[in-house]
Amino acid sequence: MDRKGLWLGIVREFREHLPPVREDGVVTLLEGNTPLVEAENLADVVGSIRLLFKFEGLNPTGSFKDRGMTLAVSKAKEEGAQAVICASTGNTSASAAAYASRAGIKAYVLVPEGSIALGKLLQAIMHGAVVLEVRGSFDDALNIVKEITSNYPVTMVNSLNPYRLEGQKTAAFEVCEHLGYAPTYHCLPVGNAGNITAYWMGYKEYREKGYVSSLPRMMGFQAEGAAPIVRGEAVEEPKTVASAIRIGNPASWKPALRVKEESGGRIEMVSDEEILHAYRLVASREGIFCEPASAASLAGLIKMKKEGLLKDGDTVVCTLTGHGLKDPDTAMSISVKPRKVDPSMKEIVEALGL
Repeated sequence: MDRKGLWLGIVREFREHLPPVREDGVVTLLEGNTPLVEAENLADVVGSIRLLFKFEGLNPTGSFKDRGMTLAVSKAKEEGAQAVICASTGNTSASAAAYASRAGIKAYVLVPEGSIALGKLLQAIMHGAVVLEVRGSFDDALNIVKEITSNYPVTMVNSLNPYRLEGQKTAAFEVCEHLGYAPTYHCLPVGNAGNITAYWMGYKEYREKGYVSSLPRMMGFQAEGAAPIVRGEAVEEPKTVASAIRIGNPASWKPALRVKEESGGRIEMVSDEEILHAYRLVASREGIFCEPASAASLAGLIKMKKEGLLKDGDTVVCTLTGHGLKDPDTAMSISVKPRKVDPSMKEIVEALGL
């Protein structure tokens, strides 16, 4: 932080740990510095552990993608790019569009038709991106993006862009700094698998530099209908309510497997039912509204507890990757609808059960 105590965004705050960016190239919306919220009401579910939620939904565009996007777009601007492009299931498109608008350059976004939550689609549109709905999967869209960037002067800002993961690793730095140590376990949703890879990069770097003395076991959780890493083969038509991780052939598949092996962790799958249960739980018990994909981390933790993996006193961090307002349709579809009443004191008191 500067002398006035103002947060400056991750490129400036973690400059010594990131690839260099000229000061006039920095594109920031003051992302990062998201809270690590300690659970207070879930002991009956997870037992006697210390559970904390890294709530990335409080980044500027409402997801963890902003961490990588600030660095990727800053480097693109520094190198003279006039446009960026990405394939997306939602959050990447919103973030790319916002940072491109901040940088004063164009953003092109390819999303799978009918597979992106409304909140995310609207963000990309409102930030001025050119949005195309591809009649196909995310993987189809990503393949096209790769081909375009090989033949045209447009910079890809998907997680295949190495600056994305460099920016995303800063979340692990913050966990270590807020806790004062590395957790026993770190649980994350896994879609394209870049985030679990980035966190591991961050944890290893902080241990190598002596800021922490241990490393967490990295626990990644895919949705049952979109679990190519768990199943050992690409999923042609991934299906899950958790649209942000509805990916059948992750770009960071091999790096994620290395993270699992190096950390002594796991990559497993959870059902949509388990995801939605955790989604309701963290909102109704802890006051944190995350998007469905985010809840895969808590769903996985609950599964770990049932399997007897957790010990009393373990510290577990669950990353909640995006805000619940990203996907209002899912929330409404599983919620009790408001009851309509007349403006009558008697009727309202009865309805409230007072």
